Amino acid sequence: MTSQEGGVFDELVGQPQARRVLADAARGLGMTHAWLFTGPPGSGRSTAAVAFAAALQCEAGGCGECHDCRTVLGGSVTAASRRSDSGDLPTHPDVTRVIPEGLSLGVDQVRSLILEAGRAPTAGRWQVLIIEDADRLTEAAANALLKAIEEPPARTVFLLCAPSTNPAEISVTIRSRCRVLVLRQPPPDAIADLLVGRDGLDRREAELYAAAAQGHVGRARRLATDAEARRRRHEVLQIPRRLTGLGACFTAAVELIEAAEAEAAGTYTEQSAAEKQALETALGKGGTGKGASKAARGSAAAMKELEKRQKTRDTRAQRDSLDRALVDLAAFYRDALAASFGVLAAPGTHDGSSGGRRIPPIHPDMVETTRAAAGRLSAESLLRRIDAILECRQAIEANVRPRIAVEAMMTRLWQA
Repeated sequence: MTSQEGGVFDELVGQPQARRVLADAARGLGMTHAWLFTGPPGSGRSTAAVAFAAALQCEAGGCGECHDCRTVLGGSVTAASRRSDSGDLPTHPDVTRVIPEGLSLGVDQVRSLILEAGRAPTAGRWQVLIIEDADRLTEAAANALLKAIEEPPARTVFLLCAPSTNPAEISVTIRSRCRVLVLRQPPPDAIADLLVGRDGLDRREAELYAAAAQGHVGRARRLATDAEARRRRHEVLQIPRRLTGLGACFTAAVELIEAAEAEAAGTYTEQSAAEKQALETALGKGGTGKGASKAARGSAAAMKELEKRQKTRDTRAQRDSLDRALVDLAAFYRDALAASFGVLAAPGTHDGSSGGRRIPPIHPDMVETTRAAAGRLSAESLLRRIDAILECRQAIEANVRPRIAVEAMMTRLWQA
């Protein structure tokens, strides 16, 4: 397979340079033991890392068809993190993929991962450790990982994913020990091509969802395949016209929070039940005798710790869902701002096709509504609304209670 061909890199959308670099490295050209994949949400950081892991295990450099490729792409996820949604294929014994469940990844988890990564490969060519959201490493966990990267076993590869190389997100010393691969936001046309070619969507539908996803491939796929996700997006985009008074602001805030909670509610239901059952079994639930009674009495702390981790995971899912809604809402006002300056392109046209610089809409199906908003509101008012949404996102990230932050935002959207 040449560096330009597809295989395991087929779903790394809109990243031709990254595909070439990774395919060449899998064949030994520019290979190193530690990589850092950075890029905005939806750019394909984890997709690139998993595809690269498959290519490293594949004798052909990532054919996408062999046993090694299929098992790696099937997903190797540690029990200490959430499982991927990539199907029921068996996992590869020499690829460990960890996705932090909560707001941070602690030192104990990282040390156990490093121990596992230090083993010699049992079936593949490399022992590969993938850490998604490496920006969630605690300071102690980052230090433990740094030591392992500085003194790596001979056949171990570390693949880290983070939004950027900003020192606030990834340690400078870890970054300096890694080869950094920067992924860009995929263009809407590339995402639309994927939805048409792989999912069989109509071109017009594919372009709508690709634009609405704002460069996030997973979000585009969700909109294309999930009617409930489309309904939630539609409800969010109706918020601007509903803010007719203070009472309406509080109602809209409650509904937005409840919608995020409902979307996140079923995300981990099955996994949480399985974790609880496995822990109860390990603690000897259902056993008899003095030993079993003693174990049962000592199990309360372990069960409480599990419930705490599960609650943190559920909170993260709720916040991620809410953040997607806020991004959609900010994009509505962005389109209206472009319309107020007369530079919003008509849906389906390309930049410059109607004379001068034109900005394609993020929500092509809402163009008439955004133009109407632009006719009612000044550019300064639209900018204040966008600022209110961005500040709400920052407040939630800083652990302000979502309901308080969203209520304050809705009030500002009404008054701006």
